[in-house]
Amino acid sequence: MTKDIKIALLMAASLFMEILDGTIVTTALPTMAQDFRTSPATIALMVSVYLITVAIFIPLSGWMARRFGKKRIWIIAVGLFTLSSLCSALAPTFAFLLLMRIVQGISGALMVPTARLIVLEKTPPSRLLTMVGYLTWPALIAPAIAPLFGGFIVTYWSWHWIFLINIPIGLISAFIGIKLIDTDQVSNRAAFDFLGFIEVACLSGAILTGAELATRGKEYWFSASGLIVLGVILGFIVFNHLKQAAHPLFSLDSLKITSFRVCQTGGSVLWLSVGAMPYLLTVFLQTVFQWSAVKAGSYVLFIFVGNIGIKPFTNFIIRNLGYRGALLSSFGMVFAASFALAFIQINTWPAWIMFLAFVSGVGRSLALTAYNGLSFSEVEPQHRNSANTLNSVTSILSQGMGISLITVIANLLQHFYPMTVAYELCFAFLGLLMIYPVIEVFFLPKHIGQATIN
Repeated sequence: MTKDIKIALLMAASLFMEILDGTIVTTALPTMAQDFRTSPATIALMVSVYLITVAIFIPLSGWMARRFGKKRIWIIAVGLFTLSSLCSALAPTFAFLLLMRIVQGISGALMVPTARLIVLEKTPPSRLLTMVGYLTWPALIAPAIAPLFGGFIVTYWSWHWIFLINIPIGLISAFIGIKLIDTDQVSNRAAFDFLGFIEVACLSGAILTGAELATRGKEYWFSASGLIVLGVILGFIVFNHLKQAAHPLFSLDSLKITSFRVCQTGGSVLWLSVGAMPYLLTVFLQTVFQWSAVKAGSYVLFIFVGNIGIKPFTNFIIRNLGYRGALLSSFGMVFAASFALAFIQINTWPAWIMFLAFVSGVGRSLALTAYNGLSFSEVEPQHRNSANTLNSVTSILSQGMGISLITVIANLLQHFYPMTVAYELCFAFLGLLMIYPVIEVFFLPKHIGQATIN
């Protein structure tokens, strides 16, 4: 095994720890609410505060990697994430636990982009697809095992182990990283764009806070709309600032490259759809079919079975169909599965529901791998730091918006249609979202990104 593959696997382990922590905690929320004697709405801050903190501090990662070195920042971030996990498990009060979740969010925001940058910054185009494959596994496996693993921990142990499991992963990863990762050069003259950071932080915070408020009911929709509109306005301000600043927080030059740009636009739309699908299917089966959480979860699990099942074949598919063909195929699967799920009934053959969930997962996995491989295929190594930061910002915003968007649409539709019809229309909506990336990718050159698959 070559050194670059060992480093990629190490970075994947840290990504796995962060993604697992971000998803598994939801299974423990009811138990934690009882222990801390707080309401479900209050304990849900554990999730939203973490997500918003990550979104706010991700733009800082690129500059810190340049200024202090990728290796140093990654090790500090892993150590801080591990320490805050220990403190979370030992938290005496909910306020202290919430503070530790903020610290986890900050360390996660530094750890994830830096890990990707360590692997991708100097990888030649011919190796990009292979190396991206190692970094994609955590995003597919962690959400798949989180519900089952989290349920087991809460049922047979205690919620504290949700955080304690991070400690061995973090300590072992940091120790290996110190020995394995080469010390990189730092730029002592790397100017910090403080205004740009504040603007991007306010943009991310406004959009995700507005999205979170929107899910709490129509009485919050006016405030939520105001925050999201503010975020959009800030988006234009941030764009102009980053274009004109002498030393921007991160450069936007990569958006001039078609292969990178479509991964931010169409890729974000894809994440809105596939990120919301597991949530929508779970709520639909529990609310409309009146299934138990365990039974509904066993069906939704097939989305993640599809994620993982197709993964060993994604590089082969991309190399044979090209990025354009692979993406169009994946969009077709997501579109077809979403529309078919709109027609399932309580008496639908169970295997058919499982199959549709599986197909949705296959499409999600193939698209994610293709977009990740294509995004840096034509970005020069010296520009990958800024490109990686920008990619991280758009990814976290689109993923954070997915569940909020479908929740608001479901609530809105129920004012005009019966609940069952409203949820069926939501499945159709997630399918229709694929129209934009299909049109965008359809007009791409047939051999785009070819340098990474030859």
